[in-house]
Amino acid sequence: MARSREGWQWSPNGTLQQGLPSIGVIQPPRNVGKTSEVFDVIVIGSGYTGLTAARDATTSGLKTLLLEGRDRIGGRTWSSNIDGYPFEMGGTWVHWFQPHVYRELSRYGMIDQLVHSTDYSKKHNFFSFATRSGRREMSHEEEDELFARAVQKFVNVDGNYGKTVMPFPFNAHWNKDVLQYANMSFADRIAQIQHDLSEDEQHAIESFALLCSGGTRDNSAFLDFLRWWAAGNYDYKTLLDTIIIFKLKCGQSGFAIRFFKEALETQNLAYAFNTAVSRVDGTGDVVRVLTKEGDEFQAKRVICTVPLNVLNKVDFNPPLNQAKREASALKHVNQCVKVHAEIKDPEMRSWSGVTYPNNKLVIGLADGTTPAGNTHCVFFGCDANHIHADENIQETLKAVKSFAPMDVERLVFHNWSKDEFAEGAWVWYRPGMEVKYLEGLRERQGAILFANSDWAAGGWRSFIDGAIQSGTEAALTVKEELLSRSPTSRL
Repeated sequence: MARSREGWQWSPNGTLQQGLPSIGVIQPPRNVGKTSEVFDVIVIGSGYTGLTAARDATTSGLKTLLLEGRDRIGGRTWSSNIDGYPFEMGGTWVHWFQPHVYRELSRYGMIDQLVHSTDYSKKHNFFSFATRSGRREMSHEEEDELFARAVQKFVNVDGNYGKTVMPFPFNAHWNKDVLQYANMSFADRIAQIQHDLSEDEQHAIESFALLCSGGTRDNSAFLDFLRWWAAGNYDYKTLLDTIIIFKLKCGQSGFAIRFFKEALETQNLAYAFNTAVSRVDGTGDVVRVLTKEGDEFQAKRVICTVPLNVLNKVDFNPPLNQAKREASALKHVNQCVKVHAEIKDPEMRSWSGVTYPNNKLVIGLADGTTPAGNTHCVFFGCDANHIHADENIQETLKAVKSFAPMDVERLVFHNWSKDEFAEGAWVWYRPGMEVKYLEGLRERQGAILFANSDWAAGGWRSFIDGAIQSGTEAALTVKEELLSRSPTSRL
């Protein structure tokens, strides 16, 4: 299996090593040379948005070039198979409530790949709760009751648990009354309900909300949380199921590679990995795309899937509209830290915990059993009390062991904050950003379309589902515009 230059792995018997194996690494890394060919469409970026757009364009008969700065597909979602177990570096969990994901799983015959992250059959079947007031253990039933109470108080802005102000999560602004919360942060909302929160409930809602946003209390938009809540059917357990319970047995790279292979089999796909785009010029009859390596490619249309936080690293001519420039300079807040730990104790498989606010990692949970019989746990931190795991592995190990006594066999992670093609994890807006910038982020500019989960329409923006949706919509637009010119080309 090929090894990506990305990701990190540490074990007690060795040093911290950069680079992880992944089936998402594409070899050979390019099948296109210098060419004067004018492609129908150039897709910039091979995350789920780019893969979907490339797949749909090529299967429609469009000559497509896929350009990717990384050595692998997947963008902010990829898995590393280590000793027969898929460690998910980024996006992980999916659900049948996410229509675009489930359609693709059905398309590729992968419904039987869905597995539970949770397993409450082992000895250490409890939840650890460590706060300013101390540490204690509780059952998972007590954990769910605590977090459900806290979340319900957090979202109950209308006396109807958000259903009145946001009845349609895929059209979140349908009821304009919801816009009164557009500038509200987590901290603002917690201040409103402070009198109604116990100390445990406040710790619960803050830790859970920061797991979702990857930001801080002050910079995370409450409106984004309302949308997640509405998409999860206004129910804590359902929301939990959609964001952190069901994953793929084969790993996300095992899913993403299906998109790439289908596009490749059409013989309409050219590609170049390790090829970062530096400039997109849409002033001529065709769009010219220049790479940092000095190559130039041309196409009738470009679908740009560059994430929000690094969109301003690409030079556009004509310049990006004001909304795109301002939003990309401001950046979304998610600086999630995600660390995997392989634990020697198989009885830890039923454990989960919170250490907040004094630990560098906030939430941890058992997520699987490795072929060696060890427990796989995954831990999340946020921009509050942030840590760069690769800079201080001992501090990272200390943060993991702060949850519970653990004999750590291995740590695996990807530093998304330092990632040159992302500078952050899934999107979470600052207060006010959604209303001010969202429509402008979605706008096309001439022959250049902008598609990404960071500004996808619908309830599952920031999820894999939103990425697939955005890629689908962009490819359909290009297909309709280019193929409609030649009726015989549809035959």
